Amino acid sequence: MPNPTAAMLVIGDELLSGRTRDANMHYLAGELTRAGIDLREVRMISDDAEAIVSAVRALSAAYDHLFTSGGIGPTHDDITAESVARAFDRPIGVREDARAVLAAHYEKSGQDLNEARLRMARIPEGATLIENPISAAPGFSIENVHVMAGVPAIFNAMVASVLPGLSGGAPLLSQSLRIYRGEGDIAGPLGDLAVRYPELSIGCYPFQQDGVFGAHVVIRGADGAQVDAAMQALQSTFAE
Repeated sequence: MPNPTAAMLVIGDELLSGRTRDANMHYLAGELTRAGIDLREVRMISDDAEAIVSAVRALSAAYDHLFTSGGIGPTHDDITAESVARAFDRPIGVREDARAVLAAHYEKSGQDLNEARLRMARIPEGATLIENPISAAPGFSIENVHVMAGVPAIFNAMVASVLPGLSGGAPLLSQSLRIYRGEGDIAGPLGDLAVRYPELSIGCYPFQQDGVFGAHVVIRGADGAQVDAAMQALQSTFAE
């Protein structure tokens, strides 16, 4: 039975302008691999309501899960929650359980739960909250979409809150081999290996080091015995 599939939607003008480097995709990919959920697509879009609505509708329909990061803070350009609500034709408003979480957090820190901070308690109707143990402001899940913060530490914590509740498949296993030959020299044997092991993913990632061409060949799959056998065949083919 194939593993569940997932996509990720990374939202934020600051990412597209180069001001901020995204770290969340790398983290999510690793966690989903361990959970046996195959990350198939990642999109990065601006803080534009129409773009968010369109992307959420397309990706949630195409994959078993959609994870979003960014745009759920207290400022005017944090429009992800409203846009996701629009994507599912759901009303959105301040929810009392989310308000209570924020009120307790800001009371403890001696800060006011002002109008801007209260924006983070706006949750689409029918969504479930995603715990945020770092800054309290919750994310939420609605249908198969999991809406999370863009700050990496908070995103990571929210992923840890969400993943235990999702059904996964077989974790992907991988082995790699460093081969000091050009891609043109190894393309044929790699193609033959891919035909022999159609259920495995065989990737070739070239490098150049001290004037020498080579490639990292990575073999991935859910069946450990097949991964082992394919790697042994690869090592035998390119034994020095």
